[in-house]
Formats: sequence, structure tokens, C-alpha cells
Amino acid sequence: MSKIELDELTAEFFGAFDNRGGKTADVARIRRLVLPGGVITMTGPQFTAYTVEGFIEPRERLLADGRLVEFSEWETSERTEIVGDIASRFGEYRKSGVLDGEPFEGGGTKAFQFVRTPDGWRIAAFAWIDQP
Repeated sequence: MSKIELDELTAEFFGAFDNRGGKTADVARIRRLVLPGGVITMTGPQFTAYTVEGFIEPRERLLADGRLVEFSEWETSERTEIVGDIASRFGEYRKSGVLDGEPFEGGGTKAFQFVRTPDGWRIAAFAWIDQP
């Protein structure tokens, strides 16, 4: 059961950024999926560590202001390990959209740390690196 719950949580996370077909991305749902003190880190040359709010705000703006449209990202493979009330997941992902009028595609790796709370599984931390 836990693996199914983690699959659903991960899919909901990726779905938060989807604004295809003119729909509004629901980036605010990240507040429900990630623990309030969660750590979000982008690795690579633009290394940045975010708070939950620091991660959400610029993405809400980018996905709502018309600069990034027809955007979606999705997991293409994963491996998940669950030990009691903690879990780790490494997943490859792809993304596509139109940024400033230019179509693009990309991908990378995301690593999630999950914990089971009284309200169900939540993301305690995640990190990602985009493929060059």
C-alpha cells in the first residue's frame, strides 16, 4: 500500500506544475505535499536551496504570467525504498513546454525523501538536477 501512496504523491507533485491547455497550474498544492520545514534543493551550477515558500512563489508567477505555457513534467522511471515510516525515491523525469515563445524539452533526476505523518505520506525534502 505504501508504494502506491508514494506513486500517487509523486504524480500529484509533478502535476502541480501542469498548465497545458490553458489550465492554471496548482503550484500552491506543494504546501500540502511538502512538510512546512521541508528543504528543496536545485543542484548543478545554479545550486540553490529553497524553503517551501521560496520555491513556490517564483514558479507560481512563471506559470501564471504567460512566459511558460503548455508546460508539464512527468516521471519516466523510479526506484523507491521504504523502511517503516521513511522512504527514498530516485526518479528520472522529462519536461516540455514553451518558454518565452520558444518550445523546449528537457529532463533530469529528482530525489525525494518521504516521511509518513499522522496525515499520510509527505515530502520532507527533495533535490533535482537537470540534464545538460
